[in-house]
Amino acid sequence: MTDRMKDKVVIVTGAGSSGPGWGNGKAAAALYAREGAQVFAVDNRLEAAQETADIINGEGGVCVAGRANVASSEDVKRMARECIERFGKIDVLHNNVGIVEVGGPIETSEEAWHKVIAVNQTSVFLTCKHVLPHMLERKSGAIVNIASIAAIRWIGFPYLAYSAAKAAMLAMTQNMAVQYAADGIRANCVLPGFMDTPLIREPLKETYGGDVDAMVGKRDMQVPTGKMGNGWDTALAALFLASDEARYITGTSLVVDGGLTGRCA
Repeated sequence: MTDRMKDKVVIVTGAGSSGPGWGNGKAAAALYAREGAQVFAVDNRLEAAQETADIINGEGGVCVAGRANVASSEDVKRMARECIERFGKIDVLHNNVGIVEVGGPIETSEEAWHKVIAVNQTSVFLTCKHVLPHMLERKSGAIVNIASIAAIRWIGFPYLAYSAAKAAMLAMTQNMAVQYAADGIRANCVLPGFMDTPLIREPLKETYGGDVDAMVGKRDMQVPTGKMGNGWDTALAALFLASDEARYITGTSLVVDGGLTGRCA
């Protein structure tokens, strides 16, 4: 620990893990806490958020678990209020929630499209809508949005709704970064590449013939470094952007992909 986040209060949405292991949000919440932050870990499944909180508190950190459906304005408004009531301020908003839907415009149902857009894109609008007023009061804050290289590249299979939502996140982040720069508020994106996290295993394995080991092996081989990253790689990038070390960085997108987007074939 270097206390890079000492005295900071961080909201992490999607702070639970969708399965055994360390997802991006769970790792980020733990890393913020290890660096001295007080964390409000939020997930649609309270038990998942509580698992993260228990790990952090067991390590001697400070974390409170909360439940919110981030596609619900009322839930998100309550989330922000509860964080203020518990910790007195919000220094960092870390938007990590995301669901996946494989398919192009023909294969993707309208219901699935609207759900992905609501959870992956509208959620960012809502969390910023309800958290930014608290940051503006203090003329200070940092927003870290977890997007994806799918926002800027074809990644090997049709991913229309997910890609559209993540691409929108880039534009939204840049818009907010410029609008609130003079108010002491920064906004940046992390674009993870192929990450070996619980989220990929069930939704994506059918794209690779239903064999998880084969999927992991193939995705490893596609990365120039020869290995997928993991939730900690995403968390470390987010930690930098959230910290005061990045005080002059806003409106940017940090690609964390082992060189994948630099490869043309």
